[in-house]
Amino acid sequence: MKILLATYWHVPHLGGVWPYMLQLKKKLESLNHEVDLLGYGDEAGSFVHLVNKQQLNTDKLLPVLKSMLNESDYPTIYMNKLIEYTEFRRYLFELSTAYFGLESYDVIHTQDVISTVSINRIRPPKAALVASLHGSVAHEIRLQLETIHKSPTSYMARRYFDQLEYDGASSAEYTVLNNQWMKKILTDEFRVPNEKIEVFHYGYDIEKFFLLMKKTSEIKRPVNKKVIMYSGRLVQLKGVEHLLDALGRLKEERQDWICWIAGEGDKLAELRLQCKVLGLEEDVMFLGNRDDIPSLLAQADIFVLPSIIENQPLSIIEAQLAGKAIIASNAGGLPEMIQHNVTGLLTPVGNIECLCANLNKLLKSQSLRITLGSAAKDWGLSHWSLDNMVNHTVEVYQKAITERRRSLND
Repeated sequence: MKILLATYWHVPHLGGVWPYMLQLKKKLESLNHEVDLLGYGDEAGSFVHLVNKQQLNTDKLLPVLKSMLNESDYPTIYMNKLIEYTEFRRYLFELSTAYFGLESYDVIHTQDVISTVSINRIRPPKAALVASLHGSVAHEIRLQLETIHKSPTSYMARRYFDQLEYDGASSAEYTVLNNQWMKKILTDEFRVPNEKIEVFHYGYDIEKFFLLMKKTSEIKRPVNKKVIMYSGRLVQLKGVEHLLDALGRLKEERQDWICWIAGEGDKLAELRLQCKVLGLEEDVMFLGNRDDIPSLLAQADIFVLPSIIENQPLSIIEAQLAGKAIIASNAGGLPEMIQHNVTGLLTPVGNIECLCANLNKLLKSQSLRITLGSAAKDWGLSHWSLDNMVNHTVEVYQKAITERRRSLND
């Protein structure tokens, strides 16, 4: 098969989607399939590219689009800035993809609702469409509309992204999810037909991860201090500010720890300021974007993920494979990954007191850290098989091709 893995987000980028695409591409190619990658080339959206093949700059397309979709004729687009921004980026993505051409692909496998909607509008008749959704865009946007994107027309943006969620989850032959949390959202709230949905876990290159754990990092754990670690994007949805608040309380009780925060994002400056206000400047290290997460995890004692909204994060998969004691919020799909008091500790979203208590509990007890970490590793080894994920994925591709052919013949 010739397969296109496509996303509306820029690639490469922080987060779990890009590693998922890379690992899937490598494994599919080992099975003699031909695989291309498609996405925006940078966060600013200045070009769309077929990775390592061709690209199209969008700077000349945007003025043409805006003249065609002008405010006089299409006022609704311009009534909310988030809608305006998303609509024009969506059209730029769609036009660029159409320019590259999709006629040679047997399967187009999109990684989000926006790319799914865009590509469904322009895909050729023979191309089967499969969508993997790595989270609920509509739910994430709702949180942002209450804070960073709050405006008098927020209700319009909510309706817009709710419609995108439905269209993106229902327009492919099959939509792949990795947990029951997402399935419940789509079937119960958005009324996506159950027969369109396939549910199976992510996979991960476990052997490569173990090799990377053995590599030496320039970051060294301090003597006589335990390491608390977070890795991921520094954005509102990840709730890192709750971790810092908990660490501020924890410092009043004990100082035998240090916290490593690996990642980048638009909350970085705000989080640094929060550390200063809480007196944590010597206790929290912001490590930036790292390519040595496995070796950092090898040195850590506790991994924390205090997310407000979450799906099936790569950071938890890695922490489990590293055999770390994990504290996570009970958001989204996390309770399907972590059994409380067995493979980790779950805390209510935003509950600073509970998060602090769990950190203190693990710092006090080496035996509990070892027990939870060992159970997490055993669970991870039994669940994150890359071969299983790819085999399921190929089965869905074949079903999608059959379904596409059937629908064209009806």
